[in-house]
Amino acid sequence: MSTPEKSDDCQMPPHSMAWNELATSDPAAAAQFYCSLFGWTTENFCPAPGMDYTMLKNGDKAFGGVMPVREPGTPPYWINYVGVENLETMVAKATALGAKILVPPMSIGEAGRIAILADPQGAPVGLHEYKGE
Repeated sequence: MSTPEKSDDCQMPPHSMAWNELATSDPAAAAQFYCSLFGWTTENFCPAPGMDYTMLKNGDKAFGGVMPVREPGTPPYWINYVGVENLETMVAKATALGAKILVPPMSIGEAGRIAILADPQGAPVGLHEYKGE
């Protein structure tokens, strides 16, 4: 396993569902399962100090990641992220349309900023604002 050469490896086009993330109690076992099942590979990545994160790759293209759940006892879950150009604008628009903020806008280091919302029916969706060089 290696680390990405540059943060552009994480860039997503605006308004596309382009990143998938698994939070689980055993990230190493989950990564091993999915890599064995689908032939994916992994790459260690540290988007923020102290954050344990493993990128998932299909060939040479990173498309998602695996990380530990934040709160002990939380069941494992997958979340999809949509690329956005302005995180605050999209969070404000989403909440005006009935979304609830689950994780407010936060920095994820060189990979940009994220927020996680629940749509009006309660389904979670992530927003990702990439800040490249």
